[in-house]
Amino acid sequence: MVPGTERALNSGPFRLGDRVQLTGPKGRKNTFALEEGGEFHSHRGVIQHSAIIGLPDGSVVVNSAEEEYLALRPLLIDFVMSMPRGAAIIYPKDAAAIVGDADIFPGATVVEAGVGSGALSLWLLRAIGPQGTLKSYERREEFADVARANVTTFFGYTPENWSITAGDLAETLPQTTESGTVDRIVLDMLAPWECIDACLDALVPGGVLLCYVATVTQLSRVAEAMRATGRVTNPSSSESMVRGWHVEGLAVRPDHRMIAHTGFLITARKLADGTIMPELKRRASKTEFSAEDVEAWTPGSLGVREASDKSLRKRVREAQAAAESSLSRDFDADTAQD
Repeated sequence: MVPGTERALNSGPFRLGDRVQLTGPKGRKNTFALEEGGEFHSHRGVIQHSAIIGLPDGSVVVNSAEEEYLALRPLLIDFVMSMPRGAAIIYPKDAAAIVGDADIFPGATVVEAGVGSGALSLWLLRAIGPQGTLKSYERREEFADVARANVTTFFGYTPENWSITAGDLAETLPQTTESGTVDRIVLDMLAPWECIDACLDALVPGGVLLCYVATVTQLSRVAEAMRATGRVTNPSSSESMVRGWHVEGLAVRPDHRMIAHTGFLITARKLADGTIMPELKRRASKTEFSAEDVEAWTPGSLGVREASDKSLRKRVREAQAAAESSLSRDFDADTAQD
């Protein structure tokens, strides 16, 4: 499979091995890969995979109970919400903000840690394009396995401009990356303040460091750790909330449910060596604190929810099976073109 040809494979009639998203009468979405002799079962009927293969994207198929389903290729936003997970993912609303706030551009050299289930990796790979480079770091090899499989499933190949390194970022980043060669760094980890010095060494002057954290205590600590280095601009922090709206005729109202807090984004840019940031004029505030105050604010027992080994093995198998199916589809497509 040649990088850059995934656009052609993700358009046109449905093919064997393609992923399809069926939306039922009640709006429920089901995503699966089309297989030879495969069937989609619901409690109301059956749809043969062969009835979908050959149809154009955006077609309607009818099951054995005469119920209609809309068949579409899943978008990236659909894929990341349904893919196998080893760890919690960065949701699309935050991924979009990260791509914007960190100014991820085509051809950029980007570092991300940790990789989790690969959701953010997919958005970053799309943003940097085939000319860019993405270096991902993950402490747990099981999560890295799930991420590799998910990325392969979506693209139909493993991007050559992407690597995953297992290990602690503070130790492995200096070993795998030359100083001053990285344009953007995105951290999604429990204690990003432990890696800030290593990240700033790797960044180019003017490069962006962005941290995604879940709690206000983490937000406070990483902000002060950034300021303490004296090597970055004053950090900027934000969060994104998304509220859908029901719009049908004159019935226009906000949805009853919304995607509220998922995490905070905090960004800063690296200063040139020897540069001292001008002091900002501010009103007096209660900003004095000690190291003991910081530890009390962000105790070491923040804790991480760990998936069981059995659950992780199952997720790895699911992700790798999807990746193998995707690779098989693209091999068949390449053979047909030859």
